[in-house]
Amino acid sequence: MNLLDILQFAEEYLKKYSFSKSRLESEMLIADVLHLDRLSLYVNYDRMLQEEEKLEIKRYLYQMAKTQKSFRELREEREEVNFQEENKKLLQQSIDYLKKYGVPNAKLDAEYIFAEVLQVNRNMLKLYLHREIAEKEKQNLREKLIQRGKFRKPLQYILGKWEFYGYEFITDERALIPRADTEILVEQAKILSLEKENPSILDIGTGSGAIAITLAKEVPEAEVLGIDKSEKALSLAKENKEYQLVRNVSFLQSDLFEALQGQRFDIIVSNPPYISQEEYEDLMPEVKKYEPKNALTDEGDGYSFYQKIIQQANSHLQKKGYLLFEVGYQQAQQVKEWMEEENFEGIYIAEDYGGHQRVVLGRKGGEK
Repeated sequence: MNLLDILQFAEEYLKKYSFSKSRLESEMLIADVLHLDRLSLYVNYDRMLQEEEKLEIKRYLYQMAKTQKSFRELREEREEVNFQEENKKLLQQSIDYLKKYGVPNAKLDAEYIFAEVLQVNRNMLKLYLHREIAEKEKQNLREKLIQRGKFRKPLQYILGKWEFYGYEFITDERALIPRADTEILVEQAKILSLEKENPSILDIGTGSGAIAITLAKEVPEAEVLGIDKSEKALSLAKENKEYQLVRNVSFLQSDLFEALQGQRFDIIVSNPPYISQEEYEDLMPEVKKYEPKNALTDEGDGYSFYQKIIQQANSHLQKKGYLLFEVGYQQAQQVKEWMEEENFEGIYIAEDYGGHQRVVLGRKGGEK
């Protein structure tokens, strides 16, 4: 059977199934299978077809008749299936690559990187794997995977943005990455703010501004001030303020209370550097190599900032004002004792999502 014979066969077959453009459909189908231009079919009319080629043409004809879809529609569907299998394979290879370098949560991180490059929500990623990934996108994937795997750069810095308490924040090496456990500190401060009318809130060691900005958005009647010693961190916090379009928050450079000149607040919150120097040495490379050291550790036993803040807090709290800390592993009881020594009352320890003691809070005492 030569090319002309099978072209006539295909046309008659499609006519039988009511295809209005059976000749055109047949030409497109056969040209595609033979890798020829459609108009050059007639130049090669006497070409003998191989068995594999004839079988492929018959498969298409059968599917067209069965589904009543045009050749172009079936071809696109087949390409989607091919792309999906190829992309699933690429995703699995990426997961394996990250695992090779010891990346925790390799599957999750690979999915985040794919979603970022393809500009889709991670939860919807599987629905978008059917399309072709362009070479430029593949190069972008490779670069980000190398950063995450070989160089162990934190995912949050690679993506440049991260979610905290439902809000998206700009993230880079100027400040610590906002973490889910810190949401407990925000939640507790938000609850306490209900006791105050137009509360004033101070965030000590504001970093990226995630805590201060979140409180400003969640408690719109509040006036929030974030302070930090680091100029770099404050520049990031100010960028996040603009990014979140929030007005009732401001930022000031200050080493703890140094620049506050007797200002008093209804609520003081802090997530200070609480990792000891010994613990710092054993941190994962993502943290140790990239996040600012002075935001992680006091280079001592991890307690120095708690002591300094507790000793000065009463002078900067309004009557019945509250002091809240995020604390590290097994630090809650010691912080509680120091707060008791400074006459704080109603001291409460809140646990994080994993059941660990994460926040210590108390009310300024000694005033009626």
